[in-house]
Amino acid sequence: MKETTMGKIIIEFDSVEESVDARTALDGYKWKLAMWDLDQELRGTVKYSKSLLSHDDQADEMEMNVADKMREKIREILDSYGLNLID
Repeated sequence: MKETTMGKIIIEFDSVEESVDARTALDGYKWKLAMWDLDQELRGTVKYSKSLLSHDDQADEMEMNVADKMREKIREILDSYGLNLID
């Protein structure tokens, strides 16, 4: 049986000023999760007519269309950076 091991990634930042860059690098996965959550909220509006504006109301056709367009825009922007929500 062949054993595979994960590679090691080392990120170095040389100064206190670069600490923001370090935090950004380390928080990348959190950003992806936040975008996933936003996409799922918009999906709920598109698929289930769940209003983003009020928890008690159904989304109207205009809100569902805007939610659908926003999901498309999110994917377009992510794609322009070589990113996606699936991988």
